[in-house]
Amino acid sequence: MAYNKVSGAMISIDNILSISSQEEFDSRALELFRYQSEHCAPYRQYIALLGIDPKEVVRVEDIPFLPIRLFKSTDVYSREEAPEIVFTSSNTGSTVASRHMMASLEEYRKTFTAAFRTFYGEPSKWSIYGLLPSYLEREGSSLVYMVDTLIKECGSGGFYLNDYERLIDDMERDPKPKILLGVSYALWDLAEIHAPKLSNTIVMETGGMKGRRRELAKSELHAILCEGFGIDKVHSEYGMAELTSQAYSSGDGIFRTPQWMRVMVRDVNDPFDHTPSRGGIDIIDLANLSSCAFIQTEDMGRTFEDGSFSIEGRIAGSDIRGCNLLVHNM
Repeated sequence: MAYNKVSGAMISIDNILSISSQEEFDSRALELFRYQSEHCAPYRQYIALLGIDPKEVVRVEDIPFLPIRLFKSTDVYSREEAPEIVFTSSNTGSTVASRHMMASLEEYRKTFTAAFRTFYGEPSKWSIYGLLPSYLEREGSSLVYMVDTLIKECGSGGFYLNDYERLIDDMERDPKPKILLGVSYALWDLAEIHAPKLSNTIVMETGGMKGRRRELAKSELHAILCEGFGIDKVHSEYGMAELTSQAYSSGDGIFRTPQWMRVMVRDVNDPFDHTPSRGGIDIIDLANLSSCAFIQTEDMGRTFEDGSFSIEGRIAGSDIRGCNLLVHNM
């Protein structure tokens, strides 16, 4: 089933991905909240513990956000039918992996493809080269599934584990515009050991040292990659196992979201105060149709007037995520 029945209306992934205005976003968000506050058991229980009556929530700003760590300890799911797939987060071995239960792989494919098109156009015009060794070495990665699907739509590119020389040779022979998408430590290794000067190529990092190299502030990592690859900017992808959608940065660590996704900042001492421009990151991902669309993350960041945002690190005391960034200048 590719829809939820909400207040007599059918919310499908198609009418989520076609949102084109703030008013439409707000309307869909409130409809989805009413559904998930009833049908997603952990979210329903959390709202009850807060003493909130869902019927009294009439503004998006008043929707409560579910703490992301509940994806580690319970099934955050709002459908009756069994999920088609369960994606899991990466972890350092000392933390418990999150589980994201998705009712439909087709919903996920439509979402990440639409997000990619929003920022980079049709996948077919690109070759995508995936340098994701840590993700390929485990099961259940939503990132690997996304990149694999996009590579197939491109018709060129591929995955590379540690065969950097073959990667460089294949990219040099490829006449198409290219995206080299990699986990941070693997891109750092490639830039440091081989330092290939890349042309007609976007370098995109997904974060993550995985304990292989010391953690760096993103600005420091990007400076290393720019020098090693002979490029001016490093792009970034911001996503996580608990989300269906991704935000992208075209440089300088400033991320933008697709139209069905919104990032808000909360006061770290008052999770219901969204007036600061810097604090904990809360995310509304309306493509999370079958889980919970309202996620209180453990990332720190800033939001800007145009709706873009930056990530500054992790909230002190939170679990270390596989793609964490070093808290810098905090």
